[in-house]
Amino acid sequence: MEIEQTPDLDRPNVIAAFQGWNDAGQAATTAVRYLVESWKAEPFAKIDPEEYFSFTDTRPTIHITEGLQRELTWPSNQFFYYKGEGTTPAAVLMVGTEPNLRWRSFCGEVVRLAKSLGARRFVTLGSLVTDAVHTRPVPVTGFSTDDGVQVKLVARGVSRSSYQGPTGVVGALHDACIRAELPGASVWAASPYYLGSTPNPKTALSLLDTIDDVMDLHIDLSELRTVADEFVRQVSMAVRDNTEVQERIRVLEEQHDAAAGGQGMQRPPEFGPTGAIIADLEKYLREQRGGEDG
Repeated sequence: MEIEQTPDLDRPNVIAAFQGWNDAGQAATTAVRYLVESWKAEPFAKIDPEEYFSFTDTRPTIHITEGLQRELTWPSNQFFYYKGEGTTPAAVLMVGTEPNLRWRSFCGEVVRLAKSLGARRFVTLGSLVTDAVHTRPVPVTGFSTDDGVQVKLVARGVSRSSYQGPTGVVGALHDACIRAELPGASVWAASPYYLGSTPNPKTALSLLDTIDDVMDLHIDLSELRTVADEFVRQVSMAVRDNTEVQERIRVLEEQHDAAAGGQGMQRPPEFGPTGAIIADLEKYLREQRGGEDG
């Protein structure tokens, strides 16, 4: 851990997200980066990637800067602090990349830092690909070992995931928090499978809207809400001339509405290959953003 300064914070919430397995549609990392920018959070620490990454699996990247200089960027995990203002409490924001190696040591470093700063709770955000649909509210699951937050999650209608199986580093972090007696929470939101890897601001908005409500963070979400609304409009435009995709979306909408009406989630529709459809949608959405992603 490389700590540039130790901020003096009043029981901050630690909010973390990781690129990789836990970040469908880049929604979780987009959410935390939005907080960094919105709160003008300051960097104060980072984890040296040397111990925790296999660089043949998670490779550094080269960028061409002004003057045609080549700049190498290594996988990173960085911490930012926000001292809080008015009714918005202090926060430590962690955004980075899921490590390849030594998860227990990695989680130990992160939890020790959180404890040393007097953290009130450790919150992870995640996003996953499901049969969600972009025209309906984003499905959210979550739980907390903080009783007060858990009560608010239930009151908001956020169900606890019944998933069992392989986990990402967020699962290891929550185990480390339990062992360290640090209250934690995990909130996950869904991204439609037919959007592929397209960045999904609507899912990011749902994550932040949830933790804003249950943790009284008083986040200004107006800018992200505008971006999410435009994203939904662009996706609807992208599929309007594709009858196959429109039919898939119609079936998903019916399933969502049936579940919302208390009829329970239906069996996922059995569709044919989706690769070409996803590629077409991703291409269209990149073009709408001016090719910024590729």
